[in-house]
Amino acid sequence: MTPQDQSKSARDIAGLAPVIPVLVLDDVSHAAPLAEALVAGGLPALEVTLRTPAALDCIRAMAAVPGGVVGAGTLLTPADVKAAKAAGATFGVSPGATDTLIQACVDEDLPLLPGAATATEAMLLLEKGFDMLKFFPAEASGGAAALKAIGAPIPQISFCPTGGVSLKNKADYLGLPNVICVGGSWVAPKDMMVAGDWAGIEQLAREART
Repeated sequence: MTPQDQSKSARDIAGLAPVIPVLVLDDVSHAAPLAEALVAGGLPALEVTLRTPAALDCIRAMAAVPGGVVGAGTLLTPADVKAAKAAGATFGVSPGATDTLIQACVDEDLPLLPGAATATEAMLLLEKGFDMLKFFPAEASGGAAALKAIGAPIPQISFCPTGGVSLKNKADYLGLPNVICVGGSWVAPKDMMVAGDWAGIEQLAREART
């Protein structure tokens, strides 16, 4: 899978819904019901961050949920890429991008949404064949205003901003012509997962989709 193919696949996944839930999971028993709630609420693309010991098992559990498209976030090394693909991830997300990481995703046929925070980073990734990127950390990097400014000279690149994106500001990003979707964790609050309030999370997903 070439970087161009990776980017096309990432763009297709980003277009499934206006929000990709960014999920940090400590308990594998939450994985399947959480995925079911989010998919039922209209958010099928799910990013499970590799920040906890349970993450890979959660990806395995979520990959079995009908209608879900499960990816692995926080990919940093080739070992992360291999483990994520083996667990059933169908796409990957990284906070930045290195040649080593990109090559690992090419080798594993794992579509990658690589991170960029500046015009230079975006241009370097465009040279490699990526025109669908993650804008991270979005709010700390200037927010929607910065992304609008980047889009003026580089309109051929589309973004999924993540990092500080919430229900309150998601419309600022989604209103930009170079934004396909946003990534956010607000649709899966930890307290609601602990309480098993899957109906409440489904409702948050429905609100996020609109």
